[in-house]
Amino acid sequence: SGKRVRLRDCFLASLFFLCSNVYALSMYGPVFSWTRDGTHFDIDHLSNVNMKQRSGTLVVDIRNDKAEHYEGTYQCTARNDHGTALSHNIVVRQSRSPLWSKEKIKPIVVQEGVPLVLPCRPPAGLPPPIIFWMDNNFQRLPQSRRVSQSLNGDLYFSNVLRADSRNDYICYARFPHTQTIQQKQPITVKVLNQEPTDERRPTFLTPSGQSSSKVVLRGQVLEMECIAEGLPTPEISWTKVSGELPAERTSYLHYQKTLRIVNVSEADAGEYRCIARNELGSVHQTIHVAVKAAPYWISGSPKNLILAPGENGALTCRASGTPKPAISWAMNGVPIENSPNDLSRRVDDDTIIFTNVQTGSSAVYQCNVSNEYGYLLSNAFVNVLSEPPRVLTPAHHVYQVIKNHQALLDCSSFGSPIPEITWFKDSRASTLDGEPYKIHDNGTLEIHGSQTRHNGKYTCVAKNMLGISENHVYLEVKEPTRILKQPEYKVVQRGRDAVFECKVKHDPTLIPTMTWLKDDDELPDDERLVVDSDSLTITDVTDSDAGVYTCIMNTTLDQDSASAELTVVEATPTPPVVYELPDAPTDLELTEQKKRSVQLTWTPGDEHNSPIEKFIIQYEDSLHHKGHWHNLTQVSGMKTTAHLKLSPFTHYTFRVLALNGVGLSRPSLPSRMYKTDPAAPDVNPADVHGFGTEHDNLVISWKPLTANQSNGPGLYYRVMWRQKGVESDWTAVPVRNASKFVVSGTPTFAPYELKVQALNDHGAGPEPDVAHGYSGEDLPLAAPDNVQVQVISSTQAAVHWDAVPAKLLRGHLKGYKVYYWKERGLHKHNHHHEEKQILTFGGNHTHGKLPGLHPFSLYSCHVRVFNGKGEGPPSPIQPFETDEGVPGAPSSLVITDSNVDSLTLEWSPPHDRNGHITGYTLKYHPVNNTHALGPLEELALPSNETSVVLVNLKYSTRYKFYLNAKTKIGAGPPISQEAVTIMDEAPPVSEDFGNVSSTNADDGVLISWEYTGPEKDIYVEYKMKDSKQHWHKELVNGSDNFVVKGLKAGVSYWVRLVASGQSDLACFTLSPAVASRQVDIATQGWFIGLMCAIALLILILLIICFIQRNKGGKYPGDERERGCHTDPEFQPMKEEDCTFGEYSDNEDHKPLKGSRTPSNGTVKREDSDDSLVDYGEGGDGQFNEDGSFIGQYSGKSEAPSPVNAMNSLNSFV
Repeated sequence: SGKRVRLRDCFLASLFFLCSNVYALSMYGPVFSWTRDGTHFDIDHLSNVNMKQRSGTLVVDIRNDKAEHYEGTYQCTARNDHGTALSHNIVVRQSRSPLWSKEKIKPIVVQEGVPLVLPCRPPAGLPPPIIFWMDNNFQRLPQSRRVSQSLNGDLYFSNVLRADSRNDYICYARFPHTQTIQQKQPITVKVLNQEPTDERRPTFLTPSGQSSSKVVLRGQVLEMECIAEGLPTPEISWTKVSGELPAERTSYLHYQKTLRIVNVSEADAGEYRCIARNELGSVHQTIHVAVKAAPYWISGSPKNLILAPGENGALTCRASGTPKPAISWAMNGVPIENSPNDLSRRVDDDTIIFTNVQTGSSAVYQCNVSNEYGYLLSNAFVNVLSEPPRVLTPAHHVYQVIKNHQALLDCSSFGSPIPEITWFKDSRASTLDGEPYKIHDNGTLEIHGSQTRHNGKYTCVAKNMLGISENHVYLEVKEPTRILKQPEYKVVQRGRDAVFECKVKHDPTLIPTMTWLKDDDELPDDERLVVDSDSLTITDVTDSDAGVYTCIMNTTLDQDSASAELTVVEATPTPPVVYELPDAPTDLELTEQKKRSVQLTWTPGDEHNSPIEKFIIQYEDSLHHKGHWHNLTQVSGMKTTAHLKLSPFTHYTFRVLALNGVGLSRPSLPSRMYKTDPAAPDVNPADVHGFGTEHDNLVISWKPLTANQSNGPGLYYRVMWRQKGVESDWTAVPVRNASKFVVSGTPTFAPYELKVQALNDHGAGPEPDVAHGYSGEDLPLAAPDNVQVQVISSTQAAVHWDAVPAKLLRGHLKGYKVYYWKERGLHKHNHHHEEKQILTFGGNHTHGKLPGLHPFSLYSCHVRVFNGKGEGPPSPIQPFETDEGVPGAPSSLVITDSNVDSLTLEWSPPHDRNGHITGYTLKYHPVNNTHALGPLEELALPSNETSVVLVNLKYSTRYKFYLNAKTKIGAGPPISQEAVTIMDEAPPVSEDFGNVSSTNADDGVLISWEYTGPEKDIYVEYKMKDSKQHWHKELVNGSDNFVVKGLKAGVSYWVRLVASGQSDLACFTLSPAVASRQVDIATQGWFIGLMCAIALLILILLIICFIQRNKGGKYPGDERERGCHTDPEFQPMKEEDCTFGEYSDNEDHKPLKGSRTPSNGTVKREDSDDSLVDYGEGGDGQFNEDGSFIGQYSGKSEAPSPVNAMNSLNSFV
């Protein structure tokens, strides 16, 4: 019904490309012709029909003619010297909107509670009309679960009510193409209430019977409806008998009465069941759905072929459909069975195979795939061409790139056979291949991370069997732009000056441009702001100057930026002034009312000593968001009017707020409502993305329009897509009430072009931009090849592999994962198996290092590639062995036998041998009283020994030992230990005792010492060596010497000095001394009697102590004992022989010179309880015959003991 008909798109995009090449390779352009209904359409004799030059587009002027004269099926043909191409059929039909037939509709009288159907039956139009019911006031009739419109337009009542009585049930038919609406005669319904209607169980009004069937085409929309009557009103529910409903593609319309599934696939076939249920029972209907499919491409339409003479090739026309489509071939528009015979061509169902093609075999082949539901037609040009290479990239082009960035040098070429591309630099010494160079399939040279050394001349060479062509380009690598001194945060008083510095370094060959922004916007046009080459100066700062200032240094290749904030404060204190919020504006008025704008004026309120800085205009949309106020715009505080831009289909109410230095005023009273008319959308959805959730789908998502952006009722979206690189039309579907759409049956990880357009009842939005996405990923098909392991050291190995080809990745390459694990150690005693470890290398890495390996071990590894879907198969397992390393420290080192001049050391081999142990190295040196180190001795030991006896050592000397193991690689870390030979002398443990000595006197042995401690009472205690007797205790009364009398000649004694007080405990030992030669008093009678008395007294005391302990009484010595034993480093003496026990330094690496001998610990108590209980056992030592000292131990306890003692052990002979 329009004025002009244009027949566009007379050929596919692929044929358009073909025709362009035809025109380029022949002297004349293609010749176009048209057929209508299978016969030639002669336009030369039709004055109102003309064809556009060089395009074949027909333009038919029907202003003075009837459109139905041009109805029919059109097809375009394009011919030139190389072949003939055909377009799809183009069907032209006149849009029709016939009138409703005149009829007189009698009023319908029904009893309340019964069902009712009001038929619509609109006239058949082209395309079919859209049906809706309204009243005389053009208001839509309300619908509900009880009253709803069916898919054919009839109005169904499950049961009628008295309120349904009315005389204006009107069915309207809107014909969208002609933009006309036809009206049916009004229907009058009168509902009577003569007698109450019984409640009844549901029955179906439509469809009839217990089952029905429906056929739907793949990719279209399936709509099934079930409308039931009953009292009370039944509810409808849906299930799929043979599976689950596709939730993402399923929606329910008309109050659950209509089930709608979009983008139907073969999986949607089967039985569906709708169930109607009310309080009295239920009924169900089974709908059998069969899914048919018009032909569709499986792997895309046939592609053009360019073959050189003698080459082989194939055209594939692979499609599917239900029922299975038939495939036919044509050459230059003629069925191939009627075309001239060509020995180089063989047709095999959906494939044409070319073998040893010759010049002159060029032609355009048509593939037609059809079944009863549709057809596909595709043209493919087979061009047999002999063409030497030509480089199409402009010569001597200069590429500039920033250092460390990627550089891409183009080398576009043409030739047949397809030329091979190689690149050279400067002198052509060798081709550019491998890091950092990469040559892409289109000939582009990529340089990853460009450096200054990559500057220079590059030569691209294109070569095939017919010739060679080359081109020279140049690369310049520039230094990056960097801000050396950034602007700093400033706090400036009002009226002062502020200076922001911004010093920049850039490549001297690039021209820089400095730009300053304030709050991410241009600087105000104010002469107070002065911009210099490296600074910004703001003179006479005001409050409005506060904000964030950003300097941006731009070059033609890169940029850098930095920001700083300016805070403005009061210059000097001012007299107190009362500042308050401004009063609300008043007298809002709307003027200059237009479709998309209106002018708002108001009267400001009182400022209250603080000038109004700005007015904020807010609006309420009572149509979409009633009760919510939104900021629309703001104007300067000096203005009282604002020109407001408005959106269509909105009910606006405005209010104004004033802002001063204190804050916002209360809002003004609302203005009167202003309604804008609906219109087509102004914008399309943003954030259009394409991605896959399964390997064979494409999810198209977008950000839906807001209610304000919809511009009118009936908002929906037209979602369009086509596979990128495949010559095909856009596929479009309408989508309502959703923000994504799933395309099923796509090839795995294929690029797509996407568009989403917004539409509503008033038209379509602007032409949408094209977005890009990929269909779903699948797991990679292949593992990396050529996995090799190079052992770098005993703990590190490098793994190399070949990248997996892109066509086998089936997704975005995320990286590679190297799985490696230790099978076992190569030492015969090591069979440890570790869990697998994984190292991930992101991106297109083809090598990596495995750290932290165990030396001298057998490892295995394999490599997997992974994409966004997951990991591919593993490469073959690659075993490798690490080299030997230095061993770990020996597992243990103990002193098993200690003598005066020898020590026995025993050890265990290292737990981590890391190779074959070739021997041990033992180092040791003595440590004296002042912690000085003696000469270091070194001893090499064979690998099969685990003990050694060291002889000729100094008596009463502490030694520190270092033992380490060796392999052929070297020595491992040592284990250390300390031990003391049997003592002739005990150096003092505490500094409070010094110069302790023993000398023979006439009547005994004289013990002398120096004591500088705080204690007042000093005791000398002694007993026979190896005796179980109690200690004899003598109080010294502050003296510094004491004569021990009554000792037996030839008997060894233990002697100790004890300092007893309230705050400290210190112990040390004395070595044995020889008792003075005197008369053997043991033979004297008085001595024997005295000894018996003493023994009896001691026995009585022991009995008393034993009774006390059994009664649970606390023995005071327990506290003292615990006080003496609090230091965990104290090493006890063996009481049976008064020698020091083994000492082990737990901190093997602490320096010897600062070390101190352990002083206290737990003493083993066997039979002697007296002194150990009284004061706490220190350490035992012994005297030699010369009375010299052997060893000395001391320590301090922090436990609150009532008695602390300093002990000295001596034995006499």
